[in-house]
Amino acid sequence: MWPADSLASTPGLFITATDTSVGKTVVACAIAHHLQRNGKSQRRVGVCKPIATGCRVEREGLVSTDAEALAHFSDCRLPLEVINPVRYKAPLAPAVAAEASNRPVDETAISATMRELDRACDVIVVEGIGGLLVPIDATTPPRTVLEMIQCLDYPVVVVTRPDLGTLNHTAMTVRLLRQADCRVAGLVINRFDADAAIGGDPSVASNGKWMQRMTGATLLATLPSLPTGDVRPEAGHLAPAILDVAGDVDWMALAAAPRGQ
Repeated sequence: MWPADSLASTPGLFITATDTSVGKTVVACAIAHHLQRNGKSQRRVGVCKPIATGCRVEREGLVSTDAEALAHFSDCRLPLEVINPVRYKAPLAPAVAAEASNRPVDETAISATMRELDRACDVIVVEGIGGLLVPIDATTPPRTVLEMIQCLDYPVVVVTRPDLGTLNHTAMTVRLLRQADCRVAGLVINRFDADAAIGGDPSVASNGKWMQRMTGATLLATLPSLPTGDVRPEAGHLAPAILDVAGDVDWMALAAAPRGQ
């Protein structure tokens, strides 16, 4: 997708999900929070949302709430236009938004962001958009988030749902990643509600075990379902119940793991 010299040599993680609105931003922010605070010295954590859609209009231009959240939880001081180099107003897949606005995805800007993060940071957290096969440009066939992951070559954290239907989506996501020779760091279940099994979805109790059984991937963390007011990354707030669980994982070791491990 991008020139080879845009690939970062700095350790990093790519956060994807089985679908849209699964909770990538929550997980990416929690990871960035712990990377920034748990180093032996003040670790410089870079964050990147290469492409965002559904952005709001400000006097300065388009702004992504996801990018704002990532900047806050990582304490990354780079400008938002660096953290999030490509932005669209319409809440559409990137390729669709690009075509509708007659403004192609600026790959040069994304490359420049990755080079700047590589120079300035000790570790980088990249948040994708939607699932793996979301189209990000209007070529034929369209290139997708999966090609972006291949290019960056970071270990991938897959965010997944806890409820009925998640086994299929999770297994397909992991299989696609491995077929593309991408490294799977592990799975994170988001919005787990133990009471849901009592309320009519017995799969919630067993899905975590079966995800691992079907994919061979490690279940890194299971984040609880909380009231909306406790999970507002766009307002700089994630409840301790989420941050504490995420803090049990050595994210730096996952980010720095060499290929083959």
